[in-house]
Amino acid sequence: MMAEVDDAENMVTGEEVDKPKLDSMGRAYSTGKRKDAVARVWIKKGSGQITVNKKPVEKYFARPTLQMIIQQAFSTTSAENQFDVMATVKGGGLSGQAGAVRHGLSKALTIFDGEFRGALKAAGFLTRDSRVVERKKYGKPKARRSFQFSKR
Repeated sequence: MMAEVDDAENMVTGEEVDKPKLDSMGRAYSTGKRKDAVARVWIKKGSGQITVNKKPVEKYFARPTLQMIIQQAFSTTSAENQFDVMATVKGGGLSGQAGAVRHGLSKALTIFDGEFRGALKAAGFLTRDSRVVERKKYGKPKARRSFQFSKR
């Protein structure tokens, strides 16, 4: 009876009660994309351990800039060392994969806690970067490059 009253009040005021959509293991899931890379990301409360394709993030992304890209989602929300991350990535190169993990991680954080959405949206981490490599055109060596012109 009390729950019906709360639901009715929320409908009148226009507020929705955001509850995290978690699986049976207490994880939030999301998919992130960047260039040709697709990342499937699961997060749960923990000590800050990040694994990508069953390897520690320091081994998989050896360059510090790629590690920093992944950590940006946590530093924006001030949630460092609060969540364990398990990600699987396919396609693309390392840079695109790091961007895909950050995108999926940001989306999973908003599913886990809706209060993170504002900061992540302002930083631009929830928007899928849709830039992809342009296709090669026939009669050209690359997408836009032409053969050297010879007047004679």
